[in-house]
Amino acid sequence: MPSSLHNKRPSMTAEQVAETLAKLDLPPPERLEDEPEVDPEEAEAIQAELSNMDLGPPESVTEAARRADEGLGAKGVAEGIAGQWDALGEEYGGQPEWLQGGPRRPTVIRSTTPSRVPTRVSSPQPQQSTLSSAPSTPSKLSAQIGQAASSIVESASFGIASAASTIGGLLAPPTPVKSTTAPPSTAPATGITQAQKEAAAASGGSEQKVTPWDVEGEVGVDGVAIGIDYQKLIRQFGTANITPELIARFERLTGERAHPLLRRGTFFSHRDLDRILDKFEQGKPFYLYTGRGPSSGSMHLGHMVPFMFTCWLQSVFKVPLVIQLTDDEKFLFQKDSKPLTLEQTHAFGFENAKDIIACGCELERTFIFSNLDYVGGAFYRNIVRISRQVTYNQSKATFGFNDSDNIGKSHFPAIQAAPSFSNSFPQIFGEKTDIPCLIPCAIDQDPYFRTTRDLAPKLKYQKPALLHAKFIPALQGAHTKMSASDPNSTIYMTDTAAQIKKKINSHAFSGGGGDGSAEDQRKFGGNPDVDISFQYLCFFEDDDELLAKIALDYRKGEMLSGEIKKLCIAKIQEFVQGFQDRRAKVTDELTKQFMDKDRKIDPLPGKKVIGGQAA
Repeated sequence: MPSSLHNKRPSMTAEQVAETLAKLDLPPPERLEDEPEVDPEEAEAIQAELSNMDLGPPESVTEAARRADEGLGAKGVAEGIAGQWDALGEEYGGQPEWLQGGPRRPTVIRSTTPSRVPTRVSSPQPQQSTLSSAPSTPSKLSAQIGQAASSIVESASFGIASAASTIGGLLAPPTPVKSTTAPPSTAPATGITQAQKEAAAASGGSEQKVTPWDVEGEVGVDGVAIGIDYQKLIRQFGTANITPELIARFERLTGERAHPLLRRGTFFSHRDLDRILDKFEQGKPFYLYTGRGPSSGSMHLGHMVPFMFTCWLQSVFKVPLVIQLTDDEKFLFQKDSKPLTLEQTHAFGFENAKDIIACGCELERTFIFSNLDYVGGAFYRNIVRISRQVTYNQSKATFGFNDSDNIGKSHFPAIQAAPSFSNSFPQIFGEKTDIPCLIPCAIDQDPYFRTTRDLAPKLKYQKPALLHAKFIPALQGAHTKMSASDPNSTIYMTDTAAQIKKKINSHAFSGGGGDGSAEDQRKFGGNPDVDISFQYLCFFEDDDELLAKIALDYRKGEMLSGEIKKLCIAKIQEFVQGFQDRRAKVTDELTKQFMDKDRKIDPLPGKKVIGGQAA
């Protein structure tokens, strides 16, 4: 979730802050006097403190017990808070000094009467460990407090870490939490220290940014772009790692070996996958949901990942699949100087539907729909129900909208949330509201569905479960994802074999050691972790043993970057050609069958599997 602190906000006076807090019935902060340090096992106190804020039970509280075995117990709470402080550091040009010792406990906000609301908000004294680069005047901080208070009180979507730290942390340095384990590292895998991060910020470096619209890796001390730190995203977003134990359970229940994208960690994070596996084991219905924003007539290699994987999941689970084409979103969210017309985005959606069909989804269990064509009836009724539960402040805080954005943007999250609920598709599920869905998507889409999960209980609907994928990196390096707007960073699914070869040879970032010469590569070896050609092989080469051998030989200098590129070119050419052959067989008539909103689809799973054996 993009931090609510990073958005531009109008300044507020201290008096306006006090008035805002009073209207929200939110008391002023008061530090606990002589409060002793506590052990991680006492993290339940954090929940009690949130209750004192009158925030209601956010998802991370109500599901804490169930998710404790996934590392989201007391330790997870502490790590989540640390992750939020890391995000807060961006606003002030570096982490506060008091964060560098490890996870912290949020300041408590005590209940008081409105008459005690102060006319000025200030940090407590005589504490020295204040925000290292805090504003010299209270207006900026006051504005952030007021906006954060409004957003959090009106929405429970922030969860423990961000709710406690956003308000409590802005107002005062928190009391440390004892921990028997080392604090989680906030540095990416490259080993950059916090001091180096701060130096990078001072010299023009920057932290990573992942939103539904922008994906940028961290820029290091020397100005070199660094790949996305996915473990940091897990901490910031409050998701769970897909563990080897969870993959083993998946394989045991389905009787299928895990897909390469799952066993290699391309799909690395989840929300409630275990609950979906429970449904599968019990033979109870659920469905798959994913989507595509049609911005061009051709999809690219990066778009293939969620659809390849989702179609494979459908073949394993034998359940319905709904695919949303957000042609309306692409019209509303344009940045280009030559914007697309509504007719163009609608036409792109139909062409992209053919691309998706070529990935292998099953006609008898799949419904593909355009928002511009399908929204209405039961689907629109759910959009209205959802819209009533999401405030404008929440929408701004979650997605970073501002007052100059068109109103369609702030309303769109309700449209993307609607397919998460089974009664949006009466031709499949009738009026049933108790059938959950599993959403495979890239990690940047998670903010949409965190909001959806928080409002689902209010509507007495099932929360959607999610599987999060990493991004296929751009040809130039892992600091950003492949983008259709940059042809030199992208391999389109319409590219010829010659174009693929030229793009990889000319633009694919190499991990060859030394100065990149053959002599230095043999002397120092290569780094497959940053070599884009090797990374692409990890997405599209099925043979695990072959990949392991390539990586080892490359590190030892027994393979050179040119040889890795040659292998990558052959594999991508094979994949794209196979796709193009299947795509050529997808007719307009077949596409219309997939998009027929009146076609009945059986909601029940095609088989019941227990322990890998069909019942």
